[in-house]
Amino acid sequence: MAVQVPLWHHYLQAIRSRGAPRAQDHQLAENVLLTVLEYVHARDPRFLVDYSHDLEAFQFALRSSEDPLDMEMPLWVDAEALLIEELGATEIGDGPASCRLGVPREVAGLERWMTDDVFSASEDSAKYCGHIVPGKVLHVLKDLLVAAIVHCKHHSLITPGSLNAASLREEELCLSLLVSSGWRTIRFNIVPVVRRKHRVPALEGAQLIPGFPEGSLKRIISQEVALVPASAQHWRVSTDYLLTRLLGALGSLQGHRLDSLSILDRVNHESWRDGGQRPGLNFGHLKTVLLWASVLFPAPEDWVELQGSGYRLLVVLLCCLATRNLPHFLYPQWNLLQDSGLDLNALYQRVERFASQPEAFLRIHVTHLGRSPPPRIGNGIKALLQLPASDPTYWATAYFDVLLDKFQVFNIQDKDRISAMQSIFQKTKALGGEES
Repeated sequence: MAVQVPLWHHYLQAIRSRGAPRAQDHQLAENVLLTVLEYVHARDPRFLVDYSHDLEAFQFALRSSEDPLDMEMPLWVDAEALLIEELGATEIGDGPASCRLGVPREVAGLERWMTDDVFSASEDSAKYCGHIVPGKVLHVLKDLLVAAIVHCKHHSLITPGSLNAASLREEELCLSLLVSSGWRTIRFNIVPVVRRKHRVPALEGAQLIPGFPEGSLKRIISQEVALVPASAQHWRVSTDYLLTRLLGALGSLQGHRLDSLSILDRVNHESWRDGGQRPGLNFGHLKTVLLWASVLFPAPEDWVELQGSGYRLLVVLLCCLATRNLPHFLYPQWNLLQDSGLDLNALYQRVERFASQPEAFLRIHVTHLGRSPPPRIGNGIKALLQLPASDPTYWATAYFDVLLDKFQVFNIQDKDRISAMQSIFQKTKALGGEES
C-alpha cells in the first residue's frame, strides 16, 4: 500500500503541470470569443456579454478531456416580469421541466422582446400576449455571430484562422464555434440564457447535506439560475450552471476531492476512451459522481489521502455502471446513463480493471511503471455492486464503506461507521459468489 501512494501523487503532479498552459489556452480562446460577442452586443443590445467566467475556466483546468465548453450569452430582459408556464416533464425520469416564457399584457419595458424575430403572439390567454421563442432567438443570434465574425476578421480584430464558424447549425440548441489558441482548439457552445429567480427544490434541500459548506450553498441558492433552450419552442433550467457552482464550493474544502476528479478524468480520456477516440463517459458524468461521493462521504477524513479519495469516486462510479443508473444530482429521478448509447458492460469492465490494478493505468512514461501488485478484488464484486438496483436503501455511506473495504482502502477509525459498515456487510455476506 505505501509503495502505491506516490504513484497517485506522481500522476497528479503531471496533470497539474499542464494546468497553467491549459488555463492560458482557455484565456486566449475566450478573448477571441469575447471580441466577437462584443460586436454582437453592439449590433443588437438585446444580447449581453458576460465577462464572469472564472468558474468555467477553473473547471476547464481540472479536465484532460476536450469536451465542448458552454459560453452563456444573457438576454437583456426583465426576467422577473416574464411569466413562467411550466409544461411538466414528459415522462418519469426526465430532467427539469420544460417551460415557456410568456410576455404579460400591458407591462412596460418588454417591447424589444415583442418583435417578430424573437416573439410568437398568442390570443388565447388573458395573462400574456405571447412568448419569447428560443428557436427564433437562436436564429437571430446565429446571424449576428456570422456578421460579427466577418467584421472582426475584416478589421483584423481576431487573427486569421483563430475562429471556425463551419459548425454553426440552426437545428442545434446552441451555436458551436471552434476557437484556436496556439496549438489547442477549443469548442465553445454559445447558449442564449434568461437569468431569473427560480426554485430548484433539490438544491434547497442541499442545505442539510454535510458534504458541502453551508455558507456556499446559501449563496448558490440565493443566486439566479439560467433558463436555456430545451427545444425550438421551450426553455428549461440549466443544471450545468448550478452544478459548476457546487463543484466550486467543493473546491473551497480541504482534501483531494477535485484532485480525484482530475485523475479519473485523465484516466477516462487516456484509457477508457482511448485518447478520446471512442465514446464513453464525459466530464459531466464524472462531476456528478464526485458530487454524490461528497454527499456519501461527508467526513473530512474521507478526503485526506489521495488514493482513498480516488476510490471514493470509483466505488460510486462502479455501482452506477453495474446498476446502469447514474442519478442526476439535482433531479435524482433522471438517469444520466439512460439512452446514452454507451456500452455500459464494456465500460464497467474497463473501470473495474482500473480499480483492481490502478498501477497499470497511472503511468506518465513506461519507465515510471514498476511491478504491479496483485489485483485488489476477485470475482463476485459486481453482484455486490448490483444491490442498490433492488434496494435503494443501499445508496448509503455504510454500503459504500463495505465497497471501500473490499478494495482495501477503508481507513476510517470512527466506531459508529465501522459498526454500520459491519452490519450491512453481514446482510450482503449471504450473496451467492460474494467473497467474505
